[in-house]
Amino acid sequence: MKKVLVAEDSGFFGRMLKKKLEAETGAQVCWAQTMEEASQFIDQGLAGFCAAIVNFNLPDAPGGEIVTMLSERDIPVIVFTSVVNKQIRDRIWEKKVVDYVYKEGAQSLDYLASLLLRLERNRKIKVMIVDDSTMQRDVMADLLRVHRYQVLEASDGKEALDLLSKHPDIKLVVSDFHMPHMDGFELTQNIRKTHSRQDMAIIGISALGDNVMAARFLKCGANDFIIKQHFLTEEFYCRVTQSIENLENIQAIQKAAITDFLTGVSNRRFLIDHGERVYQQMRSSCSSLCCAMLDIDHFKKVNDTFGHHAGDMTLKRVADLLQSYLPESGILARIGGEEFCALVPGSRDEVVALFEEIRCAIAELPVSLTPGSEAFHITVSAGICSEPGRNLLDMLSRADAYLYQAKKEGRDRVVF
Repeated sequence: MKKVLVAEDSGFFGRMLKKKLEAETGAQVCWAQTMEEASQFIDQGLAGFCAAIVNFNLPDAPGGEIVTMLSERDIPVIVFTSVVNKQIRDRIWEKKVVDYVYKEGAQSLDYLASLLLRLERNRKIKVMIVDDSTMQRDVMADLLRVHRYQVLEASDGKEALDLLSKHPDIKLVVSDFHMPHMDGFELTQNIRKTHSRQDMAIIGISALGDNVMAARFLKCGANDFIIKQHFLTEEFYCRVTQSIENLENIQAIQKAAITDFLTGVSNRRFLIDHGERVYQQMRSSCSSLCCAMLDIDHFKKVNDTFGHHAGDMTLKRVADLLQSYLPESGILARIGGEEFCALVPGSRDEVVALFEEIRCAIAELPVSLTPGSEAFHITVSAGICSEPGRNLLDMLSRADAYLYQAKKEGRDRVVF
């Protein structure tokens, strides 16, 4: 998050916004009480503002002039106001703002903070508009660009599929129904052959929409449906945001299911599932793969002597060091209390040398509970299997046997 401009003549709301946004978004907040002060902030700024939160009626800009000024400078604008009647609301949306928010207390400040974070995330999200009407595409594309999405456009289903093959990371498709060559139903079905609901959201739209049209779109694989005659900017933004956030929530749940909560590395489930695919790819390509088991020596003594907080910190430090040494193509997982497993591409000699280097680095790694407190040191033992064996579990079992041998021989060593 970069800089955020707040233009608010109320001292109470100005101070509240500055404190809230800086704490929850990490943004540098520049607070102005007039349009003139806001202009000075913009002119003096060494870097651009990522967004502006403004009162629609300022002392020197009572008719929303500041919104026009900021929009002309391509700064996303969020209107924060206490009075919005239908006339003012229509004028606000005509100026292509991100959103307007009522001054209703703490919940409105929470919404503003989440909206700023949403805008920042949107910059990395690709959305494709599919419609044979240039005017309709332009309308929706302009709305999405206000929210800082990366927008791609296609005039029919075939062009959309071609774009999707070039940009498989598209997260949302907004598709019309009536199009030449391929209608919205067929396009949705084709997209779902390669992109599941967990990977991509689809919103169907139509000028001739009804409940039957909506049901058919949903049965073909769409997540939502909008009727063009009832097209409201607010509704469009809400539906788009809801679709994107549903995807993000699914991805967060999926990530949590395969991630060790303490160290942040992968867990045993991921190792077995993804590791098996890596193992099969290694066998089919006749490339080298090693399996390494690593265990912290006398870890119980760390917990007994310094407490469980020290044990947790030790696990985190070891996990961080392992991640810094292992190649990106490798897999690191915490599979037990103080036990880690790594699948590393490379020959036996290369991987053994790498883990000898890791073993020495961990032995020299100082672990302290607080900055300036006395540090303690730990050692690790490792077992490495370089033979592919019958399957991945066979490799894990052999590496575990070598680890047991390393401990039996005195610990603080690598056995292969």
